[in-house]
Amino acid sequence: MAVKNYRKTAYLEGTAAKQLERGFEAEKLPVRKKLSNSTRKNRERAFHMNLGYVAFLTAALILVSVTLCNYLEVQSDLTNSVKRISTMEAKYNNLKLANDEEYYRIISSVDLEHVKAVAIGELGMTYAKEGQIINVEDSKADYVRQTADLY
Repeated sequence: MAVKNYRKTAYLEGTAAKQLERGFEAEKLPVRKKLSNSTRKNRERAFHMNLGYVAFLTAALILVSVTLCNYLEVQSDLTNSVKRISTMEAKYNNLKLANDEEYYRIISSVDLEHVKAVAIGELGMTYAKEGQIINVEDSKADYVRQTADLY
């Protein structure tokens, strides 16, 4: 038997009319089967924990607690390291910026014309003449070592 709603009107489908129950009889609990003694004893035994099982659960709980504490400590160390690294990177960037600014200030303050005048006038330096320039073959090393006089 099924109840269907069609245009807000309910009707019953089937050949038997629904029987209404009244009072406490409507709230009856389902009937339970009587269990055998062996089934009842097995369930009672399974319900109680023995000493070995309790010891195993305690050891497992301690192991999980120690692992969790170690994990939290490592996570905290990692977070502190990341913060320390970011602080050091910011300090490095500030120092590099200050160093670059100082370098460009020094480079821009050097007057090459004044250096040339002092080198030629006071120190007696002259430009190289035609025979004084010697070309040396380029080697793959970082530098060239002079072992004897070139001229």
